Parts: sequence; C-alpha cells; structure tokens
Amino acid sequence: MTTEINQTGNADAKPVCYLVTEGNPHAYPLLRCDTVTIVTRAEWGANACKSVNYMGTPVSVVFIHHTAMSECHTQDACAEEMRVIQRFHQVDRGWDDIGYNFLIGQDGRAYEGRAWDRIGAHTKGWNDVAIAFSIMGDFSNKLPNAAALDAVKAMIDLGIKLGKITPNYKLYGHRDAGTTECPGQTLYELIRTWDHFGRVGDQPPVKPTPIPYRPTASTGGNY
Repeated sequence: MTTEINQTGNADAKPVCYLVTEGNPHAYPLLRCDTVTIVTRAEWGANACKSVNYMGTPVSVVFIHHTAMSECHTQDACAEEMRVIQRFHQVDRGWDDIGYNFLIGQDGRAYEGRAWDRIGAHTKGWNDVAIAFSIMGDFSNKLPNAAALDAVKAMIDLGIKLGKITPNYKLYGHRDAGTTECPGQTLYELIRTWDHFGRVGDQPPVKPTPIPYRPTASTGGNY
C-alpha cells in the first residue's frame, strides 16, 4: 500500500513523497521521495528528542559531514548505526537529539535525524541557518560509494523541491566553518568540485541572517 504525502504546502501540487508499506518487512512505512528513500525515525527506532527548536526555511546553506564512525550497507545495519549515533549524541554529549538533519547510508537511503525544520547540533554557530547531511562512515582516506553520494545529491534536490533549501544555496564541508577534519579529506576534495560549493580561497563563509520560523503543515518529518 502507498499513501501520497504532499509537503509543498500547495494542495494542488503533485505529491513528491509516498509512504510505502507493501513489501517492507519492517514495522513502519518508508518514505519514497522521487529518487531517494527516507527511513523515518520510527522506522530506525529513534528515541524521543529531549526538546524541539525550529528554524526558518528555506535555508541557503548546506553542510556535508561524515560521522567518522562505522559504515553501513544495509537498512538493518544503518538503523542500528543510527541508534548508536543517537545514543552518543544524547547520552555522551548531552544533546537534545541526534545532531544532523539527515544521515546517509551506503545502502543509498537517507535516514531522518532532525529533518528539515528543526535546529540541529552539527556546525557550531550555523545550526539555525543550515541543513546538514552526514554520511555514515569515515571518509578521510576513501570516498563513500556511488549510492551514498547520489542519495546526498537527491536529498538536496528534494529539499529544494519542498521549499526547505533555496535553489541558490551554498554548500560547504563542516571544516569550512570549524576547526575539524570533517567530512574527511577525501570526501572534502570531492565536494569542492560540486556545484554550489561556496568556499572561495581562504575566505571563510559568511553566515546569513536567520529567517523567522513560520509553522506550516509540512514542519519537521511530515512529508
């Protein structure tokens, strides 16, 4: 069974995501969105967030991270890794929730973190103006596979279509806004070649002014 979900805020717009239960062996439906499948928080077994703070969208900045932890190549393995990362962020670091907006597995799926509208804990000083995608694994000395890289690009395109990311967004690696090696040297060298990469020479990125949060029917994980 599939259920159409329209997150554009326009009742006449064609739905871009579908809840899929048929053929899914797990307890909760997946979200199939155009060219990418999103594994919801319920599907990967997330704990409840401690508190929720929202940001205005669309954002004009996208950050790419790596987790510098384990890779995963199946939905079951990635769901377990999501639970590990959430425990690390909530318990060890004392954060409200898993830090990133979405995480990407090498199974080619996106995993819902704080989703589109919630302020993350991913890039200090930028969390209220940016969306972060983090690929699970350590990419200091190798690249993620093609499925993961394609999923990142598909999620950015989806964010634009949903009105969560501006079409003229700027893309950065975590290291561009902080003292860190993230997202790993090899992955960073790749994203520098992507369209919308915003770093010019040694000039640090300029933080845009946060825009006011306006609640809509599509807030958070309601696709």
